[in-house]
Amino acid sequence: MSTTSLSRRTFLGLAGVAGLAGTLAACGTPASSGGGSSSGSKLSGASLALLPSAAPSNWTAVLAKANRQLQQEHGITLDAQFINWTNYGQQALLKFTAGASFDTALEALWLNMAQLQQDNSLVDLTHEIAKWPNLSKQLAPQLIKSNSWNGKLWGIPQVNSAGRIQHFSIRQDLAEKYGFGTIQDYNTLEKFFYDVKQKSAGVTPFGVSANETWELAVPTPTGLFNQASWEDPHQMQYLFAGSGLQFLFAKDAAQTGSSNPIPFWEDAGVLAAFKKIRQYYQDGIINADGLNSDSATVQSQFQAGKYAGIWAITDGTASNQLVGLRKAVPSANLEEVLPFGGPLTSVKPNQTFQADNVVVVNANGGDVNRALALQDWLSVQANHDLIEYGIQGTDWEPMGSDGIKQLSQYTFPGYALLWRSKLERKSSYMTDSEKQEFSWAQDYNNFTTDTFASFIPDATPVKQAAAQMNGVITQYANPLFYGVVDVNTQLSKLKSAAESAGLSKLQAEMEKQANAYLKANGNG
Repeated sequence: MSTTSLSRRTFLGLAGVAGLAGTLAACGTPASSGGGSSSGSKLSGASLALLPSAAPSNWTAVLAKANRQLQQEHGITLDAQFINWTNYGQQALLKFTAGASFDTALEALWLNMAQLQQDNSLVDLTHEIAKWPNLSKQLAPQLIKSNSWNGKLWGIPQVNSAGRIQHFSIRQDLAEKYGFGTIQDYNTLEKFFYDVKQKSAGVTPFGVSANETWELAVPTPTGLFNQASWEDPHQMQYLFAGSGLQFLFAKDAAQTGSSNPIPFWEDAGVLAAFKKIRQYYQDGIINADGLNSDSATVQSQFQAGKYAGIWAITDGTASNQLVGLRKAVPSANLEEVLPFGGPLTSVKPNQTFQADNVVVVNANGGDVNRALALQDWLSVQANHDLIEYGIQGTDWEPMGSDGIKQLSQYTFPGYALLWRSKLERKSSYMTDSEKQEFSWAQDYNNFTTDTFASFIPDATPVKQAAAQMNGVITQYANPLFYGVVDVNTQLSKLKSAAESAGLSKLQAEMEKQANAYLKANGNG
């Protein structure tokens, strides 16, 4: 699996669109939406994919090998533009807006996908997938159904588990050194962080990065430092595309038929999380530069032994951090901590079962057949392995039928281009705790389907307010997620700015659409 993992994240607000649009448009002329097809018509050119993170080590050699095969089999090549996570959301949106020439990009509801769909920037793939046998074989009907909007598929879902729960990946060697056994509850986890701060010179207890933002406090169904959400993981957040503003619905909405949405800062658990994060910042429990640190930097520092824990999610990739970590700290070990307060089987967290990450095809500057030819090629095990894991014998070697031993620090963001559940390999470094949680996350029966699971708010009626709100969230909310400001003072500024940006319009429209969804689904 890819060493890098992620989930829903909020990015910096859109800025300077007019100034950058001309520059981006000059990057290339729009590609034809025609071209070859799976029926045998000739394809040509490079399929450019926008990808978050930095290019992997040994990428030049991997790409050259892949392109020799792609050229021979399909007449095309792969090109990848790697964009730093901190800027990815903004830069990808600008490229779509400017009509830049590229085929595919990572998108998601937590990015700009709904906005792009409403702007006719994405290719409708509903009737395209079936034309490509290798790709269609890897996408289960249930996966297609749960990720279709009103019966239409706007991207290729990238998943390797049923449920996605963010959690803590911690240095188990340090936990054992300071007398901790298996950590199952939030209070014990917090004590571990403070013990590390007191006893491990030069080690910051937990590293946060700039692309986490609201996930640190807002439940989906858990907020990383939202203790209330760990004790009651049954609430998801919903937002209008482009607004950056998460709303939380009433927990009894299915019974009453009334969604009663509130902005995240009115939730008691979120407010408590803000205060906890502020205390962590002041006490040195989290890094002081989190607001400006990208995930790659935090991961590299964790592997260097400078952090005792970092963010993780139930995708089976957290243990891969051991590859680099043990070079700096040979005795290091990891433990995955989901502080629910007991065995994983004792809880059934809410989920929507929508993919966190989706590969979309650019409708205005891309070639759908070339894009899907690449996706079809990547749906073959050997080709998938080459791009995701690197060159066999140099970057990795197989372990059994579905395992992998990493030989280098090659790291490709597979979730942004080629995740296929049946093709993903399990790292030889996978710890027992991650094996347990990953197995648990594979089973749909271990989760509760959220009342609003297939609800996707349409931002069209409030598009202007949504755009204004995005700037408000970036300026006034993001500092709260990292504890760099006084909570009460900053909340006052946030609320005032949100009202001026059109909070009441957004809230009323969200309630209108959510209530209509409840009624249409027989709730209330």
